[in-house]
Amino acid sequence: MRTTTPRRLAAALAAAALGLTAACTAGGSGDQSDSGPKAGETQTIEVWHGWSADHEVKAFESAAAAFHKAHPNITVKLVKDQTDERISNAIRGGNPPDVVSSFTTDSVGQWCQSGAWQDLVPYISRSGLDLGQFPKVAQEYTQFKGRRCAMPLLADAYGLYYNKALMKGEEPPRTIARLTDLAKKLTVRDPDGTIKVAGFMPSVQYYEHMPQHVTTQFGVKWLTPDGKAGFSKDPAFKTYLQWNKSLIDWYGYDNVKRFLRSLGQEFEASNPFHKGKVAMAIDGEWRTKFLQEEAPKVDYGTAPAPVPDGQEARYGGGYVTGTVIGIPRGSKHAQAGWEFIKYLTTDTASLVTFANALGNVPSTLAALSSPGLTLPPQFRTFLDVFKNPNSSTSPPTPNGNDYMVKFQQFVQDEWEPGKVRDLDAALRDLDRKVDDALKLAGG
Repeated sequence: MRTTTPRRLAAALAAAALGLTAACTAGGSGDQSDSGPKAGETQTIEVWHGWSADHEVKAFESAAAAFHKAHPNITVKLVKDQTDERISNAIRGGNPPDVVSSFTTDSVGQWCQSGAWQDLVPYISRSGLDLGQFPKVAQEYTQFKGRRCAMPLLADAYGLYYNKALMKGEEPPRTIARLTDLAKKLTVRDPDGTIKVAGFMPSVQYYEHMPQHVTTQFGVKWLTPDGKAGFSKDPAFKTYLQWNKSLIDWYGYDNVKRFLRSLGQEFEASNPFHKGKVAMAIDGEWRTKFLQEEAPKVDYGTAPAPVPDGQEARYGGGYVTGTVIGIPRGSKHAQAGWEFIKYLTTDTASLVTFANALGNVPSTLAALSSPGLTLPPQFRTFLDVFKNPNSSTSPPTPNGNDYMVKFQQFVQDEWEPGKVRDLDAALRDLDRKVDDALKLAGG
């Protein structure tokens, strides 16, 4: 079972490497919205998407069938299990499909800047489509420097999961200080210090505790207003890192490593939250569906992830990202492709059916409040996080998520093991590395 989850670090490295070459993709980037046959003509469009599990593919097929019923002249040929790399290679080779969809927003900046995905503004203007039907954060992660080359198709929102039995009557924490206190209180150890149950595992190597999912709660600004790295300039990064290391040290780094090595697979029944080995964890909305199917006896709750003391007004927001869909340069049926995209991303019934089938957040305000949603009650947290004005995402760049990959590598390989002696100097060095890579990619 696979959903629109973010790539792990190895895949993130591949995406970042792809960003270094995306700007070299051949071809122009002018208005192509009038190219190919008109939308009313009889034709077949080819659509690439990343879903591959049977129930996911079936959900997309159902959406395509509903579109064909509304537009009987347009037949949709779906091609499953496509990656960002395959999409970019097809565009670069001059033989792309008519519509492409990606699980991640990591490549939006490079696709928009290079023109690999067409500017959708002409299509949007001609259709009279109102972007106000999408939450602000979804509007942000589908464009780069004013060029909108993608539309939002379902979303991922992050919040705090907690095991009610392990919480022993405690309420979910609203502040980082309270989270830290509970993490220590709820942790169970063997006499030698080995972690049997972790109250909260702060390491960036713990599944979805990747930096972007946690630092958002600290209010970090990944980039400066002029698009440069902001690690040494934003004190929120230092606050996050000091909190991370203090809890790592409380557990003991060797104990943390031992605990991490003992974990099962994230997207299998062996996930430690399913097994009662973790009391609290930050995770995406899809976890509700996994728990429903793989650990139905676990009594759990969800809440927004906590924020630092003094920032309680920001409580309720979280990290948001999502699936995006667009028209690649060279699409032979661009106008019909746009009709499919418009239907898939704005039709409430289609979005609700899709969200129910995949356990993801629907991406329009109307679908978010639809009575047709049949997801478990714990899912409500993620609908609210997605709509919350304090939610944010990581900004797009010309080389994708390279800056996030470099930060995670720094935290994982240097900071958590205790190798950093001068944090300020290390963050300045990290800024330099990120800025050099951005400059190389045309940023």
